[in-house]
Amino acid sequence: MKLWISVAALALAATAARAEVADATPGGFQVKHAVEIAAPAAKVWASLVQPATWWDSSHTWSGSAANLSLAAASGGCFCERLPGGGSVLHMSTVYAQPGQKLTLFGALGPLQNSGAAGHMSFGLAEKEGTTTLTVTYDVGGYMKGGLDRIAAPVDGVIGQQVARLKRAVETGKPG
Repeated sequence: MKLWISVAALALAATAARAEVADATPGGFQVKHAVEIAAPAAKVWASLVQPATWWDSSHTWSGSAANLSLAAASGGCFCERLPGGGSVLHMSTVYAQPGQKLTLFGALGPLQNSGAAGHMSFGLAEKEGTTTLTVTYDVGGYMKGGLDRIAAPVDGVIGQQVARLKRAVETGKPG
């Protein structure tokens, strides 16, 4: 499975963003990332809702970010097409306020094979043409061995995606 890479590789993907595992217990965790993007919130939002343009292909089930889509309206889907006609529902949209906030519900990567789920929130705050993007992922439920053991790797993957989104908005190239 290509969706999650080793913890050692994740350490190499560190970003200049403020990042942290804010809390971790066997029953759940919260990771949080905040980054300033040199662009207005409308431009950040336009990229955010097009994950195929910034998500890392190595963190997909299909091996290609081009297969990702995000319907940014309540009831919408952060989904992925699979070869042979299959599909994956990664998360569902529960709140969408363009240019301000997007909240998704579901489980990413190995969390899909457990009794865990979470809320991922993208908050956008613009000041003088620069946008602060704050991403939190609150996860709870059951995972054999405890969710606290996976908090750091999840934090690394989320941090990598936030850094790619920032680069995509600012330069047009996520990598």
